[in-house]
Amino acid sequence: MDARGARKKKVGTVVSDKMDKTVVVRVERLVPHDVYKKYVRRRVTFKAHDEKNEFRVGDRVEIVETRPLSRDKRWRVARLIERLAAQ
Repeated sequence: MDARGARKKKVGTVVSDKMDKTVVVRVERLVPHDVYKKYVRRRVTFKAHDEKNEFRVGDRVEIVETRPLSRDKRWRVARLIERLAAQ
């Protein structure tokens, strides 16, 4: 474990980049339904810090838990996994 402790990591898709230094990331996971055992898609959005405004809508990114940066921001973008092809 490093000096800052184990931090949670999640992988998601950028759904909004309209704010300054902030992106909204949607994280999806598959969960089996309690009764029917069919997999159901659950999704949650996180606001993540993007210091250089470099991430765009559609990018797959990894976000890492961090200290509170604002009222809603507790995550920062760690790295770009996949960039959506330019349109």
